[in-house]
Amino acid sequence: MGRLVYAMNVSLDGYAAAPGGSLDWTVVDEELHSWWNDQVRGSAAALYGRRIYETMSAYWPTAADDPAAPPVMREFAAIWNAQPKIVFSRTLASVAWNSRLAAEEPADELTRLKAEFDGDLEVSGPTLAAEFVRRGLVDEYGLVVHPVILGDGLPFFPGLERPAGLRLTETRTFGSGVVLLRYAAR
Repeated sequence: MGRLVYAMNVSLDGYAAAPGGSLDWTVVDEELHSWWNDQVRGSAAALYGRRIYETMSAYWPTAADDPAAPPVMREFAAIWNAQPKIVFSRTLASVAWNSRLAAEEPADELTRLKAEFDGDLEVSGPTLAAEFVRRGLVDEYGLVVHPVILGDGLPFFPGLERPAGLRLTETRTFGSGVVLLRYAAR
């Protein structure tokens, strides 16, 4: 049975998006994009909240055909389009691009998804991930820390009633100054 992995780009002060949802503060050069390509390629399926799904589906379904997109982005588009995606939303009526809507509450659905998919499941979006984090269901955290302080925005971690202990498993510094911090849940 695979793990539930929660990994995203974050600011130094712990935000996954600026106020209003902007991601223009991230420094995603070819080296980091290649790393993300490998991460997504290694996941059996992605679990998305509505907002991150809408952000991703606004560009990636057609990015492979964009002649202005660099090869690393066209490669990501091919990986993203092929990857199964489960979207948790109470407002979307339908989804596309190898995606399906989740029928149950996230924690209940996770048990079924772990049985269905052979490999790791990647959860994207802090709002969706919050339920998994609060219930202690995340097996691995990947914070891709960008050298920027936002001061406000959408936090990567939700508020918790008690601390959640983690064990550092990997660090990596990218040429851009972005730092990967990977932790396993205890």
